[in-house]
Amino acid sequence: MKKVLFPVAALLLALFPGGSVPAGAAGTVTVSGYISCSTVAKAATPGDADAVRKCLDKGGLTVIVVDDTQQVLTIENPNAVKGHEGHRVLITGDIHENSIHVYSVRII
Repeated sequence: MKKVLFPVAALLLALFPGGSVPAGAAGTVTVSGYISCSTVAKAATPGDADAVRKCLDKGGLTVIVVDDTQQVLTIENPNAVKGHEGHRVLITGDIHENSIHVYSVRII
């Protein structure tokens, strides 16, 4: 039983990392959260795409608010998440201090 349980647990942790970003994390990670604007990041309600778009039109930066930690990461390549404003997403990308370069995005 233990021979089967360990590989299954390892696989699940690799596929679903939980969405939190460790302090000082660097490298490729997968995080879950919602796409927002830097000006209203923590005040905007997830799913409020209109408010996020208005903020971005006024010059705000595109960010993801991480589910577990409420950490705000600036998205270095905002075109990668265009059309997902206000959506809860799963993003894979490279973390650089307080920003992320997005490789893939998926609505969850």
